[in-house]
Amino acid sequence: MLFKSLGRYEPQMRSVLRIVSALIFMAHGTQKILGIPASDRAFPPVFSQFWFAGIMELIGGALLVIGLFSRPVAFLLSGLMAFAYWMVHAPMNPVPALNGGDAAILFCFVFLYIAVAGPGPISVDKLTGRDH
Repeated sequence: MLFKSLGRYEPQMRSVLRIVSALIFMAHGTQKILGIPASDRAFPPVFSQFWFAGIMELIGGALLVIGLFSRPVAFLLSGLMAFAYWMVHAPMNPVPALNGGDAAILFCFVFLYIAVAGPGPISVDKLTGRDH
């Protein structure tokens, strides 16, 4: 009974999932591109793979936070995370808990879900009628 009544909040929780995931994801971009928080991986060479990943994390994350162009952005970021997992993490070790790629896998599938399900009602896309 409790969980059935909670189901009515699914659209709002989809927005919350999008916003929280995007904020955490965006922090990876600010770390790479802006050096915030400080990291030894900050300021990669311009136009390097790491730089492109940081730009996509920063800009894509910001777009997802506000819910603008949510479906295509989430789809691109899902692909970015799949690429990151197979190119960076998997070669180190096939086990996600041992190669540090569990966050990449989780981001990949959360963003894929958002690409399919949409941004939820708390989004610029919903306000402007871009997502029905």
